[in-house]
Amino acid sequence: MEMFNTAVRYFLSFKVFVMLPVLIFILALIFGIKLKNAIKSALTLGIGFIGIFTIFDFYVGIITPAVNSLVARTGFGFTVLDTGWIPLSVIAWQFHLAPVLLVIFIVLNAALIFFKITKTIDIDIWNYWHVIFLSAMVYTVSGSSLYAVLFGTLAFVLMLKLSDWSARFASHYTGMKGICIPHLSGLAYYPVGVVGNALLDRIPIIKTLHADPEKMQKKIGLLGEPMIIGFIIGALLGAVAGYSFRDTSELAVSFAGVIYILPLMSNILGSALIPVSEGMKLFMERKFPKIGETYIGLDVAVLFGIPSVMVTMVLLIPFALLLAFVLPGITFIPLGDLTGLMVPVAIISLATGGNIIRSFILGLPVIVANLYFATALAPLFTKMAANASYTVEGYDGIFTSFLDGGNILRSWLLYLSQGNLVAIAVLPLVVVALIITAKISRKNEQKLDSTAV
Repeated sequence: MEMFNTAVRYFLSFKVFVMLPVLIFILALIFGIKLKNAIKSALTLGIGFIGIFTIFDFYVGIITPAVNSLVARTGFGFTVLDTGWIPLSVIAWQFHLAPVLLVIFIVLNAALIFFKITKTIDIDIWNYWHVIFLSAMVYTVSGSSLYAVLFGTLAFVLMLKLSDWSARFASHYTGMKGICIPHLSGLAYYPVGVVGNALLDRIPIIKTLHADPEKMQKKIGLLGEPMIIGFIIGALLGAVAGYSFRDTSELAVSFAGVIYILPLMSNILGSALIPVSEGMKLFMERKFPKIGETYIGLDVAVLFGIPSVMVTMVLLIPFALLLAFVLPGITFIPLGDLTGLMVPVAIISLATGGNIIRSFILGLPVIVANLYFATALAPLFTKMAANASYTVEGYDGIFTSFLDGGNILRSWLLYLSQGNLVAIAVLPLVVVALIITAKISRKNEQKLDSTAV
């Protein structure tokens, strides 16, 4: 068992741009793709992820000092540090049940595909930590391994179904056939996007408003270009942060560059996955004709290239900071996870059809919920880190994670495992929301099919 644990942790220690190409290469060979094409697809996939992560790291590097400067100018004091998602992922993989849960999830995924309960083939092994972290949370508060496994399994199944319902839209808006996004930190907000979008359809003025990069460009010309929007917002942020003219101009051009380059990186990912997805389709039809359509699960980063995602996220960032300052009871500034807003925004954008206005509106309550959950659970995260002998370098106080720590689905399941009365009372609403999400998704899939014909 110890050797197995060591082997699993060693494999998971590789960067995503190494681990996923290895998995894709193995799958390509299994699906009968020629060796030459398998190698080319695997390497191209890794290169695409390197491009995305490089640009994203660049973006984090330019926005963090600007936000820090903005916060310093406000003079507000907060007692909790937002460290982002990294400490949570470390805690998850150090959880003693992590290897067991990993095997359970892989076997369960295979069984659910065989019995046609899911269409998602989740090869995004690294991001299993999002579910394993829930199990670690449940174990910490209950001391029960059974509860930890049960609630982790429930979250994994929910994630697969949400992945199924959103898969066609992920494929449509990225142009990558046969993919899905089994990413719990993002999919938690898919019902918010679907149900929220349906509610906005019933509000007189808002239901007529539609803004995506293409329509914005047609209506307002140059100002509708995503890169120009990024330039303007970067310039405004630099000015508010007290930057000099030189630093402000550099920030503005950097914002424009990030918004322009990310879609190009996503196109690289798409070109890598086309032969693999086609090979998988033919393989499944030949070997398992009764299973039907399946999707390859990939990291949520493949959605970052959708222009409306980046624009919406950039628009929401100042509001996330503002809400942290004005809402009562919030104990931290969302700095470490701020750029992670891209994750929920990407999934919400699938549900709104890339409508920037609706994605922005629905993003605001998501920010509020995350701020409060991340505040409430900060002591638990700090306790879990101590139990795992993990320390945040240069900091020994209470910490949290704005988005992964405040994830609404994971937080609700944690409280449900404790028998929290509010969580139990919300259960019927969650069930209804999931049923509505499934029905609307199927209806919208039919619309996609009809427009494609």
